[in-house]
Amino acid sequence: MARQLDYHTIREIFTRFQAADPAPKGELEHVNAYTLVVAVALSAQATDVGVNRATRELFKIADTPQKMLNLGEAGLIEHIKTIGLYRNKAKNVIKLSKILVEEYGGEVPNSRAALQALPGVGRKTANVVLNMWWHYPAQAVDTHIFRVGNRSGICPGKDVVAVERAIEDNIPVDFQQHAHHWLILHGRYHCKARKPMCPTCIIRDLCQFEDKTQ
Repeated sequence: MARQLDYHTIREIFTRFQAADPAPKGELEHVNAYTLVVAVALSAQATDVGVNRATRELFKIADTPQKMLNLGEAGLIEHIKTIGLYRNKAKNVIKLSKILVEEYGGEVPNSRAALQALPGVGRKTANVVLNMWWHYPAQAVDTHIFRVGNRSGICPGKDVVAVERAIEDNIPVDFQQHAHHWLILHGRYHCKARKPMCPTCIIRDLCQFEDKTQ
């Protein structure tokens, strides 16, 4: 684990991220808050590309909790069977859809606690939804952010909650809205797990990763 970078270094890092990509966006396709919840829940241990491929047709016919219940678990499985753990995920999507219909009038709640109470929705999923749909600066820490944060010193922590707190505590407020997207995209396309692309990294001179290899 790298040591926590100082304020000025972090500000320079995010200034560069912002210059390279002023308005980064999540890559999961969705049409409303409900489809975003479903897409993020389905993305656990799966790629965004794979989820988008499966949900593209699904969301044309089931873009509300009631429509998903009308489709049913068997119908949902037919759409998402290419995604890992699809049977369990289908059960959770049907369960959360039922709760949304019965307890929230078909609307998606916008508190972290209420979201996390839904089947198949963890803290990361809740934070993604709060950030992407309601533009609240919640920080969804996935494996990419955990890796980048600990390699670079931007937001080191022994677990995802510690990394989330490090982001909130150390990244300047004006970068908080897009912080997790910049970090995810940097980890996905540059600071890769096995072969980080250090020679072309825009923050190489500021990063604390000791093994700055190809």
